[in-house]
Amino acid sequence: MNTIKSPAMLLSLICLCLASQLANAQPKLAALFTDNLVLQQQSTVQVWGWDKPAAIISLTNTWDKKIYKATAGADGKFIIKIATPKAGGPYALTVSDGKAITLGNILIGEVWICTGQSNMELPMKGYKGQPNYGSNEAILNSENKNIRLFTVPRASTTTLQQDAKTSKWLEANLESVSDFSATGYYFGRMLNKMLNVPVGLINCSYSGSSIQAWMDAKTLGAFPEIKVPAPNDTIKEVSRTPTTLYNGMLSPVMGYGIKGAIWYQGESNYSEPTQYSKLFPTFVSMLRQQWGQGDFPFYYCQIAPYDYAQLKPFNKGGKYNSAFVRDVQRLQADKIPNTGMAVLMDIGEQATIHPPHKQQGGERMGLLALAKTYGLKGFGFESPAYDNLTIKNDQAIIKFKNAFNGITANFKELTTFEIAGTDKHFYPAKAVISGGSSITVTSPDVKQPVAVRYAFRDYVMGELFGTDGLPVSSFRTDDWDYNDAQ
Repeated sequence: MNTIKSPAMLLSLICLCLASQLANAQPKLAALFTDNLVLQQQSTVQVWGWDKPAAIISLTNTWDKKIYKATAGADGKFIIKIATPKAGGPYALTVSDGKAITLGNILIGEVWICTGQSNMELPMKGYKGQPNYGSNEAILNSENKNIRLFTVPRASTTTLQQDAKTSKWLEANLESVSDFSATGYYFGRMLNKMLNVPVGLINCSYSGSSIQAWMDAKTLGAFPEIKVPAPNDTIKEVSRTPTTLYNGMLSPVMGYGIKGAIWYQGESNYSEPTQYSKLFPTFVSMLRQQWGQGDFPFYYCQIAPYDYAQLKPFNKGGKYNSAFVRDVQRLQADKIPNTGMAVLMDIGEQATIHPPHKQQGGERMGLLALAKTYGLKGFGFESPAYDNLTIKNDQAIIKFKNAFNGITANFKELTTFEIAGTDKHFYPAKAVISGGSSITVTSPDVKQPVAVRYAFRDYVMGELFGTDGLPVSSFRTDDWDYNDAQ
């Protein structure tokens, strides 16, 4: 038996092994690049990975037959930018430094990232004891080679990761769809049907996550009240510790060619609406800036009504009324460029924070994308929204925008409007639709009204809709602090 007789011999053996490994190395592509992937059509997209420092990497594909080249940097990372044609496929691409990696069954189409917390993560089959209504039939009819799904594995870490954990692109079928984000799948299914092009969906979500967890340390520097963990800190809450999901999941996929993003999050930030009003637009700006594709489309779900008093810290009212966060989301729809909000006032559940009507959320974001991103016309796509308030004697008159075909209570009485005078005390009000796109609100208890609120409660069922069936968001005409009004 051979033995190593000295440290020098051991060092020589290690160097020999390393040299052998480098000699036999080949490109390692980032986790996103697997068979069955979808690339964004008619754009310049990035393919990246790692190799030996200074290695010359070439890429060829079967749609344009061109040769693209890049040189690995000192850290071994390389990025190759390639042009994509109109939607189609399947194609193949090969990356080589002398030793080749070939990816097959590639489609060119529309790519969207789907991110957020549990209401984005909840799979088509539902969580245990948390159903997704109608999912079984949808799963049984889900086989479609032109819909491709990629799930970024959960990863929470205090240190920035170069790459995501191993996963792979899958064609839509009973098994892959069953485990994929329900909200994301319904969104993608609608796009695929209406646009008749391949659709690729990247699910990057984590149950219970706060928005701070999806943001990087530099961006969070503008929020001194938020403690950013040091690299060696213990992660006490895997989905709510600032920067940890950005580090482990989001940053590693940034730069992949996409058309846009959809977002369903806010439940974990419901108790801090003032802070969320600043974090949310900052997050969107960070996402767009770091992705490097300009102000790409960003559509999001407003959180649904739910009895938040069931959650810690068991406080009710004031800032703990989740209607304040819904209001933040409502207002940001007009402030963030190239965005839109899907309203879910009609599908909330008092007993669960996970509304089981996932199809509505996904498809309402799909309507926004079809109209605002892809230019389709002839259908309702955006909920009517509060526009302005006019006071006339004892009447408060609310006007709405986006009410292209009017508003309706579906022939029922409106019961969730409230009205207040200068004392800031809200009373139940009578509300009557007038003129197709306005509502007159009155109360015998308020002779000189100054403010109106609609469905401004934790849990409430929406009563007001556009004629096309899209619900109106809860809203308030005042800007009073949480504890000013009762």
